[in-house]
Amino acid sequence: MKNMVSRERKTAAAINKKMRVLRSITNSHAHSKTSILLDATKYLGDLKQKVERINQDIAMAQNSTCYNGYPVPLQLRVEAQDKGFLIKVFSERCCGGLLVFVLEAFGELGLEVFQARVSCSESFLLEATGIKDDKEPNRLDAEDVKRAVSKAIQNWSTQMNDEGSAYQLSS
Repeated sequence: MKNMVSRERKTAAAINKKMRVLRSITNSHAHSKTSILLDATKYLGDLKQKVERINQDIAMAQNSTCYNGYPVPLQLRVEAQDKGFLIKVFSERCCGGLLVFVLEAFGELGLEVFQARVSCSESFLLEATGIKDDKEPNRLDAEDVKRAVSKAIQNWSTQMNDEGSAYQLSS
């Protein structure tokens, strides 16, 4: 019996030590084990989102397309929001015609542009909030939207390269 109580105390002490470590890692100010675990869960969710954003940034840095034979690094970020998605597309170079391809992708997904900011002068910047049409039964997530916009960018790139090649051949 004495041995069993001693083992339970050691186990409790180990759990309490681990809870203190967890509390310090997550910067939790909670005192109860339940609250510490809830704070840790929220902390892990925030970390997961940061990792996803970093992975998107890495993919964007590696993802480049060509426009008239020149590589054009494009950055694409899609974030889920309450009723839709925030889509950001950026390139340091002007990308004539890209906006049309991206907006066509929105239409194919059943997204309505709720709010948008676009600049196409010396660089290309699109920040748009796309709201899912309630009539569409399909559920979309950020990855679906990202894939569709990426495909639109690739289609734009292919068309621009084909037109550029045709233009170069005719001149």
